[in-house]
Amino acid sequence: MADDAKKVEGFIKKRKKEPGRLVAVLQDIQGLYNYLPREALVLVSDMMEIPLVDVCGTATFYKAFSLTPRGKHLITVCLGTACHVRGGPWIVEELERKLEICPGDTTDDGLFTLETVNCLGACALGPIMVVDGEVYGRMTIKKVGEILGKYGYIPAEVTVE
Repeated sequence: MADDAKKVEGFIKKRKKEPGRLVAVLQDIQGLYNYLPREALVLVSDMMEIPLVDVCGTATFYKAFSLTPRGKHLITVCLGTACHVRGGPWIVEELERKLEICPGDTTDDGLFTLETVNCLGACALGPIMVVDGEVYGRMTIKKVGEILGKYGYIPAEVTVE
């Protein structure tokens, strides 16, 4: 934990003069761990002299932050009106089937986290799937496996010896 404390302290010092530095520090921590561990939030609270309730309030307000470990690759599927009517729910169902998880969950191997959102603001490209910030528009069920393969997905029926 001492090493973590030094890292958190380094993030705080680096952002010392920035307005709104709490969000920036939380982004740094999320970048390191891929989520916000409780211990790190407590350290931020202590070191920045901000009540823990305010640190946690900020961490839970923004969707970009996660309080639970996320997979190496974050998959987001839009379920806004345009994406919904063009098949967004089918894309989610295919991802659930292939990855054996529900939205909000992470695969057992820690490789993928699946999330849904209400709008990504690119309705003309719907349905949309985003993996680690890369946008895949006009998604179809057939494209899901190929795209997952780019990120290390191996179908359950294929065994590697």
